[in-house]
Amino acid sequence: MHTDTIASELLAARARSRQLPPFSEASATFGTAQAYDVAAEILKRRRAAGEVVVGRKIGFTNRGIWDEYGIDAPIWGYVYDSTLRHAAENRGVQSLKGAMEPKIEPELVLGMRAAPRPGMNEEELAECIEWIAHGFEVVHSVYAGWKMRVDDTIAAFGMHGVLIVGTPRQVRCAAGLNRDLVRDLKSFKVSLFCNGQLRDSGVGSNVLGSPLLALKHMVDLLARLPQHKPVAAGEIITTGTLTAALPIRAGETWHTAFTGIDLPGLSVRFV
Repeated sequence: MHTDTIASELLAARARSRQLPPFSEASATFGTAQAYDVAAEILKRRRAAGEVVVGRKIGFTNRGIWDEYGIDAPIWGYVYDSTLRHAAENRGVQSLKGAMEPKIEPELVLGMRAAPRPGMNEEELAECIEWIAHGFEVVHSVYAGWKMRVDDTIAAFGMHGVLIVGTPRQVRCAAGLNRDLVRDLKSFKVSLFCNGQLRDSGVGSNVLGSPLLALKHMVDLLARLPQHKPVAAGEIITTGTLTAALPIRAGETWHTAFTGIDLPGLSVRFV
């Protein structure tokens, strides 16, 4: 199937909240290379429609959920001005209208002070960060029952729906503090609640060992994808779910609590 055709079908499905069969089932030749070409074509069309890229989402960094989805590698996709929300005082309300089988993912979000380079280690990457924040990514699936291959998810916007970002915490650029940040990003813990009931918990090391290592994975991968630009200063990067990705419904309020890192929890009511 032609790249333009796949892009057209995905954009139409998104606009109409309509699910599709996985493209990996329809075409034996569909794979990762074409999936990232589809992502580049979709980016071109969304920009032409007036959307602005504000960052990236890294997905499937939590190996603990790979078996559930039949996934064997992380992915990434774009975050747009139309899909970014800021939660004033770490509280928000978010509509689920149009979302297909939505799920919630509590994530660590990075604001980039400088452009990271391929091959950087964790401390060098930490020096590129201006702020960190907690966020909820609402993901949804254009494929019924979340049944797809990793290539299908790359093409389908990285399954990105909305990114809700809480209050940022500024990161000071100093070697000793960077070592502390590197340590804390591996070991912090988060608890996820729905309507006051604990639903799951996770640690920073769940995302490829650390949110910084998730960032490193994407930066190194982008160096092999010339159809996509590298991460730039000013971008917002969300690094993948720290817990299981759990189904959400209108009428529910989800909130988080952290230990081991100076970040407030986030509370969002879905309507």
